[in-house]
Amino acid sequence: MSRFLARLRPVAFSLSLMPLLLAVSPLAAHDYKLGDLRIDHPWSRATPGGAKVAGGFMKITNNGQEADRLVGGTLVSAGIVEIHEMAMQGNVMTMRALAQGLEIRPGQTVELKPGGLHMMFLELKSPLKEGEKVKGTLVFQRAGTIEVEFKVEGRGASGAHDHGAHDHGGHSGGHKH
Repeated sequence: MSRFLARLRPVAFSLSLMPLLLAVSPLAAHDYKLGDLRIDHPWSRATPGGAKVAGGFMKITNNGQEADRLVGGTLVSAGIVEIHEMAMQGNVMTMRALAQGLEIRPGQTVELKPGGLHMMFLELKSPLKEGEKVKGTLVFQRAGTIEVEFKVEGRGASGAHDHGAHDHGGHSGGHKH
């Protein structure tokens, strides 16, 4: 019997670690949960020295029964954070701030990606460097505020979830501060 218990001890120890591993796995995956909202892989691109703007990207899924709205956020490296959309008007790509924020309807997944909906980080205090994680927050009308980290990827990155490509480095104006 004691031989059986001796063999069982490593298995029991491994099983005792399972709750800890499961609790850590969402953080390792770089995903967040706030109420009924799931935020997948917040990220940004590295910026060249002197750049004053950058974009923030992610997927947000609303698993609840009521709509919510991304209304703002913060980034420790930015003076101002806005939610923007880009769209073609004729042959011209335009960008505008969404003053009312971004609605996420029940059951909907909204992707913030280069060339489309995105967070705009303005008045950068320092360049975003590839490989670093930059602390920030996302503010939702119903769910509240959640702390996140934006993973900084290379300048040409399209994100880990097959995001499109768009360079925010040349964006220079049209904002009132």
